[in-house]
Amino acid sequence: MKRALIVIDVQNEYFDGKLPITHPTGHLQRILRAMDTARGHHVPVVVVQHGSTKHDAPLFKRGSHAWQLHHDVAKRHRDLHLEKELPGSFTGTDLDLWLRAREVDTVTIAGYMTHMCCDTTARQAMHRGYAVEFLADATGTLPLENAAGQVTAEELQRSILCAQQMMISEVIDLETWMGRF
Repeated sequence: MKRALIVIDVQNEYFDGKLPITHPTGHLQRILRAMDTARGHHVPVVVVQHGSTKHDAPLFKRGSHAWQLHHDVAKRHRDLHLEKELPGSFTGTDLDLWLRAREVDTVTIAGYMTHMCCDTTARQAMHRGYAVEFLADATGTLPLENAAGQVTAEELQRSILCAQQMMISEVIDLETWMGRF
């Protein structure tokens, strides 16, 4: 097994912007531990950053404070930094080519939001033939309310993790993942 850690969208928008991540507690610290563990075991780390080039973008406007990587992620080692404009980290990027050039067969998903970019990226990876490890406590989400209804962050996290475990990903916690090295 040759894995890579994909750290998705750990940006200021999720800390002091319009989309504060609330669940699970300690999510950022576990993402940072995953990055440090990967580095210590020579596992490539891919940092993905979501951005919009639209002039009136309400979220993740390129160049804004909210768009910037969280300072603790920005200062850590990464082997690849990708920018994307859509939820999937494979869409419009060279991620697949980069992973294949390194003979990676397993991707580990960490970051935000569990129900959007992490979920989409995991599905894209599975469709491309990668095994997927989805870090249940190193991904995070928030409560949602829209025209379809409302859901708590805890319910949303649990629902996405259950759906991921069905046939897309192996859903594990950080400690289990770290124990594999």
